[in-house]
Amino acid sequence: MLSGWLLALASASLLSSPHGCIAIPSPGPVAAGQPGLTIPLTRRAPPVRTVDDWAAWAQNERQFLALRYGSDSPQKRSEGVNLLTNQNADSSFFGSLAIGTPPVAFDVVLDTGSADLWVADTSCTSGCSKIALLEAASSSTLKNLSQPFQIQYGSGQAAGYLVQDVVQMAGFSVSNQVFAAVDQISSGLLTSPVSGLLGLAWQTIAASGATPFWQTLASSSGTWTDPVMSFQLTRFLNATNVKDDEPGGTFTMGFVNSSLYTGTIDYQNIPVTPSYWLLTMSSMTVQGKSITIPTGSAAYAAIDTGTTLVGGPSSAIQNIFAQIPGSAPGTGSWEGYYTYPCNTAVNVAISFGGPSWSVSPADFQLVQLSSSQCVGAFFVLSATSGGTGPSWVVGDTFLKNVYSVFRYSPASVGFAQLSETALAMNGVDGNAPSATIGSVSASATAGAGGFNGAGILCDFTDEPLEGELADEELRRLLVATDLTEGDCTGAETMRLLHTTCGLSSHWRVMWTVFLAPADLAASCLRGALPVCVSDGRCASLQSTHHR
Repeated sequence: MLSGWLLALASASLLSSPHGCIAIPSPGPVAAGQPGLTIPLTRRAPPVRTVDDWAAWAQNERQFLALRYGSDSPQKRSEGVNLLTNQNADSSFFGSLAIGTPPVAFDVVLDTGSADLWVADTSCTSGCSKIALLEAASSSTLKNLSQPFQIQYGSGQAAGYLVQDVVQMAGFSVSNQVFAAVDQISSGLLTSPVSGLLGLAWQTIAASGATPFWQTLASSSGTWTDPVMSFQLTRFLNATNVKDDEPGGTFTMGFVNSSLYTGTIDYQNIPVTPSYWLLTMSSMTVQGKSITIPTGSAAYAAIDTGTTLVGGPSSAIQNIFAQIPGSAPGTGSWEGYYTYPCNTAVNVAISFGGPSWSVSPADFQLVQLSSSQCVGAFFVLSATSGGTGPSWVVGDTFLKNVYSVFRYSPASVGFAQLSETALAMNGVDGNAPSATIGSVSASATAGAGGFNGAGILCDFTDEPLEGELADEELRRLLVATDLTEGDCTGAETMRLLHTTCGLSSHWRVMWTVFLAPADLAASCLRGALPVCVSDGRCASLQSTHHR
């Protein structure tokens, strides 16, 4: 089974944002030979909040992240763009996607800190007022998988059942995407008009076990021009006369928008098996002075678009504020945060093994408590149980200052300096994008995942590839190779698997045969060290599959 901290982390990302997000409109059709779609983001201005409101939010943010991260040969293919909405003064950013046949548009938070897609449906009884709801009966292609789903957050939970249907976004479509139709949502988890969340992390932390929408597209040959997603987020935190919904920037799939950054993109590889988008934080300066931060695995940082602030180890946060005269630990509702003089412009720069990236003083300031005292946007992230979770969670406070790229292969995260074009969007009043349905320029089919039914999943070490076989073909494969519970590495078996998956013999291979629970289920991991199981339950297969 997946470890507890992975499940918790997958659950938490969406709701870690204190502010709201707004949907991105889908672009129109993509003409042959032209670049793909771009997704505009919308930002929503914050409602009037008292200091007590901010304090309650701040504590909820800490609790949420603690739980989520484990408290306890080039060829032109296709590209897509989704405009984002900035909700509640940089608190969260959301875009839009469409589900079903005929397609219906929904606003969803875009969250690189989790891996599940879920939306509220018409049977929802709590926490879902004034938002668009999924009506299962209205889609001719929706299939109820009759499997329960639940995600726990620091401030509540979302629960429902798993379904499968066509999902499209920014000109891309997955015909059999597994996601959750949620009928129970804790109060405050969603802010209108957002109907759910789209997880953009790796399948290894998906509570549902399903392959994430983005990962199916990135791994499908010929779907994306390049195996990347990118974000450019706007800043309205320090703007005046901000509306509830403001343009939030851009989310792209399959390419990077060269007009939104300058110079080169510095990519740093994920240091461990992909789960979250983890990087190793190598150094940090505050007011131009280097501070001491943890090293090794204690320096792992989750790059999380679904989190508003930056959380880190107690010692490191203390060292940050030690460089700011007049700062002090927060007390009461502000425990875990620090106050500092509002007239101090705080300059923080962070490196993840390459260049140092600066955080604007405007982003460092979370809220003003009085005429002289402000609260910083860097806070103490509670230690995880057993120390298995990432020590840092780096959210939008940092990400608004860079052009960020999330690359499928090799698994890595890249940052680049924002261009003048991108910077000119900050604080500029405009019409927020609305949820719309665009045309599909490329489609893909999700792999077998961890669900009942026959299928074969082939995964390269460096370039995963997914394929499926029908029940009859799988049964013939089993018969032809005389596969038994105790023998899953015969030469003929491996030959057929290599042929099916298009593998070369020198590649390390992981393959899994999924059959109905009553049948034999076998999983051979990486060829050299086979692991065979006779239990056909999906959970067993899924946990065996994850690396």
